[in-house]
Amino acid sequence: MAIEALPAHTKEAMLRGIETNRIIVGAYVDSNSGGICPMLAAHRNGGRTCVASFARAWDSYTGAKRPRRATRREVNTLKGLLEASLGAPNDLAFGSLAEAAAQIRAEREQFRCASPAPAPVTRERRDTGERNRTQELRLRRDWAWLRPTKRLDEYKDLLAAAEEQLSEQRAAEILGDTPAVRALTNA
Repeated sequence: MAIEALPAHTKEAMLRGIETNRIIVGAYVDSNSGGICPMLAAHRNGGRTCVASFARAWDSYTGAKRPRRATRREVNTLKGLLEASLGAPNDLAFGSLAEAAAQIRAEREQFRCASPAPAPVTRERRDTGERNRTQELRLRRDWAWLRPTKRLDEYKDLLAAAEEQLSEQRAAEILGDTPAVRALTNA
C-alpha cells in the first residue's frame, strides 16, 4: 500500500536509485556503509516526494532495529513491487477517497442484504441427573470444596491448604482420633 501511494515519477526514480546506490534499512543515511534509504535514492534521482508512510513500511517490512545494509532479497522484493506497481493500472489515481469509501459502503450493504443473517446457535442442555443446589447452599459456610480464584498463586495456596486438611483427616482416621472416638473416650 505504501508503494501504491507513491507517484509514478517517484517509483521510477526509486528504481534508478536502487540500481546505482547501496540500500540500507533503519536509517536515512548510514555513514559506515555509505548506504542510503530507498526514499533518499528516489530523491537523488529526481523523485522528490515526501511520503513518511513508505519509510515506516520499509523499516517494518525489513524488521530494522538499527541501521544496516539491506539484504539482496529485501532489495529484490522492493524492486519487484515497484515494477509491478508501475505496470499495473493505479486505481488510486482515479477518483477521490470519498468516492472509494462510498463504493465500499454500497458493496457492504449489498452483501449484507444478499446474505441472510445466521440463525443463533442454541444448544440443548443435557440432563446429568444432578440438580442445581446453589440457592439452597449459598448461605452455608464452606459448601464448595474450593472457591474460585483469579490468580494462580492464590489457587495454589488454597489447593495446598485443602491437601493439608485432607491429610490431617486421614491421619486422624488412622490414629483413631475421630470426633466419634473422642466422644466415646471423653464419656
